[in-house]
Amino acid sequence: SGMSWLCPTELDRNRLLDANERVRTIRRIGTGGVGVALVLAAPWLGWWTLALLALSAVNFAVVERRIHSSPRPELVSAAGVLVTIGLLAGGIAYSGGPRSPMLAWLVLPAAMVAARFRPQVLIASLALTSAVILTVTFGVHPAWTLADPVPVIATLALLVGVAAVVWALEGAELQHRDEVILDHLTGLLNRRALLPRFNEIAQQAKVSGQPVCLVLVDLDHFKEVNDWHGHDRGDAVLQAVAGEMRSQLRSFELIYRLGGEEFLIVLPGIDLETGEVLAERLRAAVQDSPEARQELQSLINQMRNLDPKRFPGNPALVEQMHQQLVSTVDALELQLRRQLDENHGGTIRNTDPANVPAGYRDSVAEYYRKLSGGGH
Repeated sequence: SGMSWLCPTELDRNRLLDANERVRTIRRIGTGGVGVALVLAAPWLGWWTLALLALSAVNFAVVERRIHSSPRPELVSAAGVLVTIGLLAGGIAYSGGPRSPMLAWLVLPAAMVAARFRPQVLIASLALTSAVILTVTFGVHPAWTLADPVPVIATLALLVGVAAVVWALEGAELQHRDEVILDHLTGLLNRRALLPRFNEIAQQAKVSGQPVCLVLVDLDHFKEVNDWHGHDRGDAVLQAVAGEMRSQLRSFELIYRLGGEEFLIVLPGIDLETGEVLAERLRAAVQDSPEARQELQSLINQMRNLDPKRFPGNPALVEQMHQQLVSTVDALELQLRRQLDENHGGTIRNTDPANVPAGYRDSVAEYYRKLSGGGH
């Protein structure tokens, strides 16, 4: 299932689920308090309030049961909020509109939205709630509302104030949480975010009977990049590869950085055969990316600029190794230029290590190892 306007990214969805866990107890206490108030006020308001309480309890139970098994938990949460607004609006309209003692309770759903969703959703919620407040007051009893607009004005002010306070507190909490679950180098979710989300996907798969495919990604020869180019270049490679893979995935296909040069892709609803096709597509996209061509050209340049006189050891052996390296790099550069000509300046294709001139990697690795250690 894809993302939605409510949660356009996997991070937004993770925030929603995490917030739901953290505010569950507080929400139960708040709902219980409203329930007690309805029971106590029933002799004056009418026993119909108990029906309102029962419907609210059912709504709460459905949201709790479905939010972790649904492929789109944000829709379940939003539906629960809308039902709550509808129940409150009906109760307010029936119990006096602008004179209803329940009017201020319409602030509660907006506080729930502020605790779970991003600012754009909160703004939409405030607009909707404000429209509902005006509907159940001015729309139901315009004369009463105009005669005494203070309750409406106070409720609207309370709505904005409570939403702002909740969002400020939640924003600070989310910022701290993002620092924990985000990989700051690549911007991907890290292994801390993987376990809770994977448990939810596993539960969804159990309920729906749909498969879940996992793709483990490891960058070959990444250590050589760090050794030959330095860790700054290695970081740039990780960022480029992560960005390329993310751009190739659909919104519901999740990617995590496990650490180092290892990534995990979680594909809900995808079988093994389709997963293999996607994995090959990712491999080809990374291989054909402009960053791959630049990295290969940089490696060629660096190997050409190595001066054998700078290294200790047997001069004749060092010179022999250097000539061997030059010949293999010449062949590699020729292959690179031919590929660029064939593609009319396009991306590199067929640059898998198996297609590189025979002995290239072995000779480069051996050359680097022996020169670095002062080979004899």
